[in-house]
Amino acid sequence: MAIEYQAIRKEGLSTQIANAIRKAIMDGALSVEERLPSETELADRFGVSRATVREAMKRLAAQNLIRSERGASGGAFVNRITFDEARDDLVSTTRLLIGMNDIPFEDAIEARYLLEASCLPLACENRGDEDLNAMSDEIALQGGDLSDEDFCDSDVRFHSTIAKATGNPLLMFQVAGAIEAMQPLMNMLVYRLRDKKHIAGLHGQMQAALKEQDAAAAQTILDEIAAYTRQLAALRRKPKD
Repeated sequence: MAIEYQAIRKEGLSTQIANAIRKAIMDGALSVEERLPSETELADRFGVSRATVREAMKRLAAQNLIRSERGASGGAFVNRITFDEARDDLVSTTRLLIGMNDIPFEDAIEARYLLEASCLPLACENRGDEDLNAMSDEIALQGGDLSDEDFCDSDVRFHSTIAKATGNPLLMFQVAGAIEAMQPLMNMLVYRLRDKKHIAGLHGQMQAALKEQDAAAAQTILDEIAAYTRQLAALRRKPKD
């Protein structure tokens, strides 16, 4: 175990301690399920109070990097972060980033569809019957009488399935997380203007392209979906007469 105990300054001690332990975890110096030194040991090694160490541990727990267990064999342990937990963090952070920094809608559209485009070749190559069936289920739902909110949810699930179809867990994590973060925001801005049947039709064409493993056709359809989104955004900005 290698934590940098000597690099701590007087200002913001708990934050610095949390960062030192976090760095050790990220660098692999602390392994998953490894038990950390006790609060007393950490306080002695860092030269701070136990209260300061306790605050640092709370920060790490809030980031899901460590967990506490009680009992004789308890203590603080390096946590194993699941893909679902990490994706939830990515979605929350992306939404906050967009909302707090006034990112232009056009930039969000560009990033959103470029990320999905990166999935298409692998999705066409690796898609299975389960992926195709999941897309078919969403298309069938979208052809019915869904509320705007339910249609938005189905839209997100459809495009997230394309990321899942790549079979690459890291790509799926990055892209599905971005879709889950950005798609609802985009839907919220244009949902009153869009033609649900038109979108469901485009989704049907996308599913057919994936079924035929035709990445070029899938890209053409995704470009059409992106262009339609931009068209709706332009209509939304157009001043009323």
